Amino acid sequence: MSKLFYVYILANTHNTTLYIGMTNDIKRRVYEHKTHLNTGFTHKYNVEKLVWYSIFSDANSAILKEKQLKKWNRKWKERIINEMNPEWKDLSEGWYE
Repeated sequence: MSKLFYVYILANTHNTTLYIGMTNDIKRRVYEHKTHLNTGFTHKYNVEKLVWYSIFSDANSAILKEKQLKKWNRKWKERIINEMNPEWKDLSEGWYE
């Protein structure tokens, strides 16, 4: 079984702050953000709503995409979120029940 890698965007409750990350276990990583296991940017700004993600079959492609997204302006990030998730719902809703 091949390993998958995820690039994701989280937002805060009001969708005013975005965070871009990369992981090989999206459920675990989003859980860490939601429960504030790590103090840092997402903890400080309460960024814990998964609003976008993309799946990659190799780590290098995921890393390149993460770096690319981090350079994008806000309008471009909003556009890709709106394409996948126009209502900006938490895509991880129901994962931890």
